[in-house]
Formats: sequence, C-alpha cells, structure tokens
Amino acid sequence: MHKYNRRDLLRNGGALLAASSLPISMVEVAFGRDSDRSFTFAYISDSHITHIRGKEFVRNWDRGLIRAVAEANLLDPKPDFFIYGGDIAQLGKPEEIDHGLEILSGLRGDVRYVMGEHDYYTDLGEYWRRQLGPDHYSFDHKGVHFVVLNSILTHESWMHQRWGSGMDRMKQMARLDNPDGQPFMVGSRQREWLRKDLETVKKDTPVVVLSHSPLQKIFRGWNFWTDDAEQVQALLQPFDKVTVLYGHVHQIQTNQIGNISFHAAMATAWPWPYPSTYRQKESYLPKLTVEMNRADPFFERDATGWQFINLHSGRTDVSYLLPDNQNRVVAFDESVGHPVDQNQKGMTGRKPPQRHY
Repeated sequence: MHKYNRRDLLRNGGALLAASSLPISMVEVAFGRDSDRSFTFAYISDSHITHIRGKEFVRNWDRGLIRAVAEANLLDPKPDFFIYGGDIAQLGKPEEIDHGLEILSGLRGDVRYVMGEHDYYTDLGEYWRRQLGPDHYSFDHKGVHFVVLNSILTHESWMHQRWGSGMDRMKQMARLDNPDGQPFMVGSRQREWLRKDLETVKKDTPVVVLSHSPLQKIFRGWNFWTDDAEQVQALLQPFDKVTVLYGHVHQIQTNQIGNISFHAAMATAWPWPYPSTYRQKESYLPKLTVEMNRADPFFERDATGWQFINLHSGRTDVSYLLPDNQNRVVAFDESVGHPVDQNQKGMTGRKPPQRHY
C-alpha cells in the first residue's frame, strides 16, 4: 500500500481539496520502513441529522454528510476502514439515526461507530445500539490496538430521574451553558472494562482511542470536558504511544499530555465557536487549536476542512487543508516534546489543567 510522507500528504491532499471542502479525516498509521504494516483509515463525524417532518430533514446537515460519503469513496489510497465519530442525529430520533445510517451505508468499506450524546440521551442509546451494536469495544488492525469508548455518559441519578419524556432529557444535554446539564464521563464500569482490555496489550503496541468527547478537560460550560479524563489517561500512560481521536467540538484542536496525543475532527454539520472568545468563563483550550474565519452565511461549508493524520512511529503529524483559510501542518517536535504548528515555529504548547473544577 502507498505510504505517505509529509510532503506527499500536502501534495496529494491539496489535489483532493480542489474538489472538496468537507471535514473527512484521512489517517495513516505508519511504521517507518515497514510498509506492509502501514495503513489508512478515514474519519467522519458530527452530521447532526435533523428531522423536520415526514421525509423532510434539514438540508444543510444531510447534504454535508452525503458529500462527505461521496468524497470518502474517492480517497486514494482506499482506506482500510472508516470511523464515524458520533452524533449521527441531532435529537436522537429513530428517523434521524436511520436517515444518517442510510447515507453512511454508501461508504465502500467497513464502518466502525462511536456514540455521541445526541445519539444517546433521548432513549439512553437503546435505538442506536439496536442498529449498531455495543457502544464500547476494541479491535486490532495490522499491529495497532483500537479502543472505542462511550465517553458521553453522566451520573446515573441524573439520567434516570423522573423526566417528562426522554426528549426533555435530550434537550437538557443539547444546550450550551445549561446549569441543569451534567458533565460527560466514561464511568467506572467502562473504565474497568478498559483496564481489563488493555491488560493483554503489549506496552509497545500503538494504541488509538476513539471517543466522542475529548478525554481531557477544555471547557466545562460547553461540555468540551470529560469528568474522569485523568482516570482514563492513567490507564493509557503505561503505553509508549497513544493517540486519542475525538469529535464533538466541531473545530480543530491538538494537544499533548504525557504520552498521549489528542486530535479533534471537524463536523459535517456546522462549526462551534471557540471557547477562547467566550470571556464569561475560564477556558483551557489547547494552544494548538487552529482558529479560522467563521462563519460565512453564504458559504455553507465555512470552517470545515480536510484533516490528514500521519502516525509515524507513534508520533502524529496533522495536515489541515482548509477552504478559504490558511492550510496548516501541526507536527510532533521531538526537541520540545509536543506538537508544533509549523506555520508558527517557536509556539509553545499549553497543557490544560487536568483536575476537577
């Protein structure tokens, strides 16, 4: 299989960008000169399919996912598989999940799914699991151990309190700055499952964790936050190289905490604002968040883009190809021990405090 270097990523990615402006992440897992073990997978996330009535859906959101699927099928080299990073639906309705899955069925290859909060809180994930199976699991592929987590759980007492309807619960979680909402978490039972899953994995095996929320603490008011992030990180610390890929935040974020590289994917639906512009509350946004011009109401794909991730010997180089914005490369710099924005050499990384606030 063809193996990219950084120059190839930019050259070939630029050619793809000429025909595309959608947030599909092309991920290459590379093992130095051992090209037989190198492979790619593609990552699409956050379509937020929104049902109006009958067979009518919000056009921009479903059209975004339709385009993403069409363009993912044109990727060269062909990905070994696809990851969908969560939030197929906006309000967790069966009609929304079914419509999203019908579109995603057009992908020419195997698809692995991550659960998002918009898929979950109407019925606590019952319909999603009926259609797709378990919401946390692991698999191995060409020497890499992949772990899929459901990171959007919260306190059982809140989930199971007396609600007028499941939709009432969903709408509480769908709001920003909602004092009646709750923080996301992986939870003790799933952390124990993760501990047992990792017991059989050699410490020099590359580990890729796929979650919806970021498994770090960025901005609690908007739930860019996982409450037990430190406990999950502790389970991953014994491994030489770990990468966490997540959706949810609808923007480009890169961070390094110890041995763990964090990379966010963008949405096919819409961009979220940046917490750094929201002055009412303290934010711990990673330094290497790539802020872009947004949002142009006459350009429905504004603040979206292609994300290419090259995992070379476990270190990540990420190439962002952004329509109407400056293309960027964020690459791990061994001399400083964290990712560096190649457009702004000398920038220092900032680790968000990983403690409870």
